[in-house]
Amino acid sequence: MAGGLGGRIGGAPGGSGARRGLRRRADDDDLVEAHEINVTPFIDVMLVLLIIFMVAAPLATVDIGVDLPASTAEQQPRPDKPVFVTVKPDLVLAVGEETVARDGLPAALENATNGNKDDRIFLRADKSVSYGELMAVMNLLRDAGYLKIALVGLDGGDAKP
Repeated sequence: MAGGLGGRIGGAPGGSGARRGLRRRADDDDLVEAHEINVTPFIDVMLVLLIIFMVAAPLATVDIGVDLPASTAEQQPRPDKPVFVTVKPDLVLAVGEETVARDGLPAALENATNGNKDDRIFLRADKSVSYGELMAVMNLLRDAGYLKIALVGLDGGDAKP
């Protein structure tokens, strides 16, 4: 009997060899640890968040009516002979004291500035002129090559609410 027990412990088919067989089965296991990150759920969550923000961003902007205050900035020195472009309440343009058509504005400015496109143009408009119309005149000035434009407003002390 002692031989039988000794055979099992010492390497017989039922002893430590059986344990080695269990290890082999564990080594041959089909389930291997995955060392990769599955990014598909991450991408799904990011796309959902992107859609939420794309829908919510335009809703977050609010149009607010604003009465712009008069300027309290220090008055800048004017040149000896400034060139004024005026937008009248009826949306007629004037260069200096002379009324001009919108398509004649570049030629009138050419005469007033002697062809110097670096001269500053002083733009003033009636209070009733819409912001869009003022921007349209500024675009006309830019298209004519006059990039130095100063907006003329009331002094802070003379402004009425």
